[in-house]
Amino acid sequence: MKNNTTNARFAGRVSALAAMMLVASAQAAEGAEAFSAESPWMTGDWGGERTRLIEQGYDFTLDYVGEVGSNLSGGYNDDTTARYSHQFGLGAKLDLEKIFGWKDAEFKLAITERSGRNISNDRIGDPRAGTFSSSQEVWGRGQTWRLTQLWIKQKYFDGKLDVKAGYFGEGEDFNTFPCDFQNLAFCGSQVGNWVGGIWYNWPVSQAAIRVKYNLTPELYAQIGAYNQNPSQLETGNGFKLSGSGTKGTILPVELVWSPKVDGLPGEYRVGYYKSTAKADDVLKDANGQYAAVSGDAYRSHSSKSGYWFVAQQQLTDHHGDKSRGLHIAANATFHDKDTNTVDNYQQLMLTYKGPFNARPKDDVGIGIARIHVNEDVQKNRKLINAGNGFNDYDQAGFLPIQDTEYNAEINYGFHVTNWLTVRPNLQYVKHPGGVDKVDDALVAGLKIQSVF
Repeated sequence: MKNNTTNARFAGRVSALAAMMLVASAQAAEGAEAFSAESPWMTGDWGGERTRLIEQGYDFTLDYVGEVGSNLSGGYNDDTTARYSHQFGLGAKLDLEKIFGWKDAEFKLAITERSGRNISNDRIGDPRAGTFSSSQEVWGRGQTWRLTQLWIKQKYFDGKLDVKAGYFGEGEDFNTFPCDFQNLAFCGSQVGNWVGGIWYNWPVSQAAIRVKYNLTPELYAQIGAYNQNPSQLETGNGFKLSGSGTKGTILPVELVWSPKVDGLPGEYRVGYYKSTAKADDVLKDANGQYAAVSGDAYRSHSSKSGYWFVAQQQLTDHHGDKSRGLHIAANATFHDKDTNTVDNYQQLMLTYKGPFNARPKDDVGIGIARIHVNEDVQKNRKLINAGNGFNDYDQAGFLPIQDTEYNAEINYGFHVTNWLTVRPNLQYVKHPGGVDKVDDALVAGLKIQSVF
């Protein structure tokens, strides 16, 4: 109770600080600078003060992501409605070399607040099974305030060695991926979406260290160690810094290659993770029998692991303009079949930046993703249903059998200003939650991204 009260007081102070920053920045902005389409910030350059602060090493940010989802048809409940969720992020990045003379050192702080509801939870998926992806990616990990980043980064040997330590999540450095689409299957680090019990994506942070070494200008290798503490996922522990509740450590390693193909940029990642925390088998007991039949506890494994591939490549430019053109991206993750519900995932995306001369900063994107359920998980559910005497999907206690969920999205990003992007989208979810008894769903979405 004390921890919750402390967090609430801290969140209140942060909220007040954010409001003060907005008011002060609005007052400081000079006429046309605030709300200028060419400014990277809605509140402008504060009469030049913002640029001066950045030049001195102080970069303060306040950003917003808002998402609306409406079930147009299908899903578990076809009663059409809309849901809204959002995230505010308040941050500071300090160049410690400029401020203190600490060569090649940087400090980062970010606090986030999430709130709202998700259309996937009460309209798209069967509540007994849920959905694997989410039509509003910004929802999740507790609708609360969180410490999302608190770290120091130091470079050595003319930048070849890069060490970061503090509080942050794996997806910030490993298996990284942009988050412009609204459907979660196309947004951010995908490993964390399918082993979320051990790999904590944004906005959750945990005690961590990451070491990166640049082998060549185009190739680097990195390794990390992240405290695996499920208690940090709880709503009341958004600012928890202690190690109480720790179950183990997750250890990711990754090789990243960033070549240019015909002068166009690309990035290719291959990585592996291992969790040292104990993990339960999804099917068998300690004697190798089906736990749902024997009634014994599920067998405990000493670890769990998986690996991933990520590829991003610009394929074309637009009449010589390399800031425009066609981009392709692909993701694939594979997970421990003994312990994980999802054993593999694949995704393919195409994005065209600057499709029209009259709208050179807009973009249009399309993507499709496949999320596959471990066959042992399916078998276990069938055994549980049989043991409980359930054989009909419409029975209240029946556990839906999950197989494969497919997600698709097409969107158009209107670059309204340099500080505001509005992205209407249309999503299609086939077999929500991998349950073929649930009608395929059509979802209309709207994603708004802004920097104050």
